[in-house]
Amino acid sequence: MIEGKISGLKASQVKALERIYRRKIPADALITDELARYLTELSHELKRQLGLVIDRSGTIQHVIVGDDREIMIPDLTRYSLGRSGLRGLRCVHTHLKKEPLSRDDLTDLELLRLDVMAVIGVGEGGLPTHFSYAHLLPTKQKSQIEHIDFDDFYRFSLDFSAFIHSLDQEMERVAAETIDLADGRERALLISVGQGSRQRVEDSMTELDELARTANLVVIDQVIQRPRKLNPRFLVGEGKLREIIIRALQQRATLLVFDQDLTPNQVRSISETTEMKVIDRSQLILDIFAKRAQSRDGKVQVELAQLKYILPRLSGKGTAMSRLMGGIGGRGPGETKLETDRRRIRDKIRRLEKQLDSLGRGRVQRRQKRIRAGLPIVSIVGYTNAGKSTLLNALTQSDVLTEDLLFATLDTSTRRLRFPLDREIIITDTVGFIRDLPASLIGAFKATLEELEDADLLLHLVDLSNPRYEEQIKAVDKILNDLDLGTQQRLLVFNKIDQVPEEDLPHICRRYDAVPVSALKRGSFGSLLDEMQRRFWPEEGVVPL
Repeated sequence: MIEGKISGLKASQVKALERIYRRKIPADALITDELARYLTELSHELKRQLGLVIDRSGTIQHVIVGDDREIMIPDLTRYSLGRSGLRGLRCVHTHLKKEPLSRDDLTDLELLRLDVMAVIGVGEGGLPTHFSYAHLLPTKQKSQIEHIDFDDFYRFSLDFSAFIHSLDQEMERVAAETIDLADGRERALLISVGQGSRQRVEDSMTELDELARTANLVVIDQVIQRPRKLNPRFLVGEGKLREIIIRALQQRATLLVFDQDLTPNQVRSISETTEMKVIDRSQLILDIFAKRAQSRDGKVQVELAQLKYILPRLSGKGTAMSRLMGGIGGRGPGETKLETDRRRIRDKIRRLEKQLDSLGRGRVQRRQKRIRAGLPIVSIVGYTNAGKSTLLNALTQSDVLTEDLLFATLDTSTRRLRFPLDREIIITDTVGFIRDLPASLIGAFKATLEELEDADLLLHLVDLSNPRYEEQIKAVDKILNDLDLGTQQRLLVFNKIDQVPEEDLPHICRRYDAVPVSALKRGSFGSLLDEMQRRFWPEEGVVPL
């Protein structure tokens, strides 16, 4: 396939390019002397750089026509990376002057994971002059390149077949020492670009790591950057983004996860620079929601939120790619399919919204039935993984799913809790909150959280063993206020008290006016049960809720 700037070429020159495309290179040769001479003579005639993309069988996959300064490597995403992390393609191109491999050449070698990047100098009369080639080195550390130069092209000699076989084996061996190549899970590199305090950025990254673990991702590395100014196009600087991508490829990442929410334009710009999948914190949370939602309500709400999130970020990749595999697709069939996809998503959103309205009427009826029963209603709220489901199970001797993962519970669970003298309350467990939760995600579960509006008391459960518990309290308070639940009666309950120093507990509880419990120890529930009885069935002189 002939790529690049072919407009303005004579018919004879185009035919010469076609003859090059039909050539076959022996497996043991990086490039033959005859083909190199043919390439440099044509490059000299055109006064343009010419390039070849060659696979390991010696078949020329692309002939590239550049200008006098560079070639533009086409989209290579259909050629997948092998177990060694190499793409199985090499690029050989001409330089019109005596330039060595450029920084852009070496960047392409790393970003595209080519077997070899090589350059042939074009001398007077179109004769080959110098020859340079570079390849990646097997290493567990930062990507390294070996660069070899020859003053005279004809002094270059290499059994390419044996060389690439040896390099392939060594790179696979080094990778296997740090990565389980048989593990089918996504390998993620986590990226946080924040302007807050270092502690806040690091805390947020810790939480992103926990989210990734919940989503069953293998986290291979983390990158934290605190720039003075955020890049509106890439969030990070373009040079830094290339470094991150090269680092991710070096460690066999398949996914880039940003801690900050990316705009649709940022997602498109970053995706144009790499073939790895790019998601942000919100999309990761939505993926967790999609895996864990069990009820019909929950599944519909999650799918609706996902479609609303995806719609403005939907884009297509065209064939006009930049040297970094980027470039937005042109008009024509690609755009038509894109518009078709968007229309289907909009139609699906409308159907799901109608379905959600229908399900909502059923929820209202169930809530009204509970209200008519005249029983007090208590809802357990709190940060994700605070132990809400564990507490519900222990209080009511039930078996709601509990896991040491974020968002283990997405669907509301309702149980009855009996007190002495045949008194009962209805107690519900709700989806956990998380800080900086986007409005779209709050909206996704607003229907489920309508249960909280009917609650006579909100038990705000806090994981006291978490070093960030104060920030988590503030995050939950903020979300409750955003849901117009700021005036609801609340009781702060500190959980996991067995994991904090015993001497500090009374002081912390007095400071926050909180009740201490350990959800795993039923014997610690006395204060909590007494406080709920006092509020719902007060002794004389105590004002009820």
